[in-house]
Amino acid sequence: MEKHGVISLGEAFVDYISTDSNNTKFRQLLGGATVNLAVGTSRLGLPTYYICKLGKDSNGQFVEEELKKEGVSLEFSVRTDRKRMCGVYVHLTESGERNFHSYINQTPDEVLTEDELGRGIFEKTRIFYFGSGTLFQQKSKRTTEAALKYAKETSNLIAFDANLRLKRWESEHHCRETVVSFLKQATIVKLAEDELNFLMKTTSLEAGLEKILKWNIPYLFITMGGKGACGVMNGKKLFSSAPKVDTIDTTGAGDAFMAGLLYCFHEKGMPAGKTELTEYLQFANHVGAQATTEIGSLTSRMDLMELKKQIEM
Repeated sequence: MEKHGVISLGEAFVDYISTDSNNTKFRQLLGGATVNLAVGTSRLGLPTYYICKLGKDSNGQFVEEELKKEGVSLEFSVRTDRKRMCGVYVHLTESGERNFHSYINQTPDEVLTEDELGRGIFEKTRIFYFGSGTLFQQKSKRTTEAALKYAKETSNLIAFDANLRLKRWESEHHCRETVVSFLKQATIVKLAEDELNFLMKTTSLEAGLEKILKWNIPYLFITMGGKGACGVMNGKKLFSSAPKVDTIDTTGAGDAFMAGLLYCFHEKGMPAGKTELTEYLQFANHVGAQATTEIGSLTSRMDLMELKKQIEM
């Protein structure tokens, strides 16, 4: 049986995005890095499975309905009356910039457990994706470890995106130590430039890359915002600039970039050399840039055929 599809394991959020300068009116949107990735790969046409614990309250129903609209399967997620969905409030500053205001989690212990995680889904998918959001809490960390075991046993490509949120961790040391131990197990790793420097205890891209390259991660990608991204394969670095777009909201651009990468790996396999890696970087940069042209953290809808023509894939 040929394997298809992407698994995204994580925690779903409801983002409350302020729509006025007084921060009294909010627009409710889907959020969370692993949700953004799942929507991104689904919008790019890949079968996508989101695995999490869902509540049955109005916010849980909102998340479920929105993900189903996006074509993301929740077949292997678990639902419970006890769960309350996490929320993030994003405020507008006087200058019109958006900034993180507060994070709400009323039921921090209500997470997917390893006993609730099924092995069957891993037998039919091609890529398993996760981030640090399931690593700072012990129960969800054990679930992630079980998922990694299943992914390895079923020959899934393992993709990891740090998406560090230091406020959730008991200490910087614990965060660094845990995240490093997991990213070493991945085939595809994506870090933002500041995350690379935090994890490597460095202050420049060059110094960070010099340290992390000793771990021989098969495919490493570093995003640099408007400057583009760097891809590393077989110890060789390749830089690709970001396309110019009319940016409105940069939230979720990195998740969109990762969705673009996973599309390439899923559809075309491992890049064999510089030409293929360049194509993957260019495609991911375009998907990431496009996500900044709309409010909210989700990958923008785009004409896939037109995008491929633009970068000659």
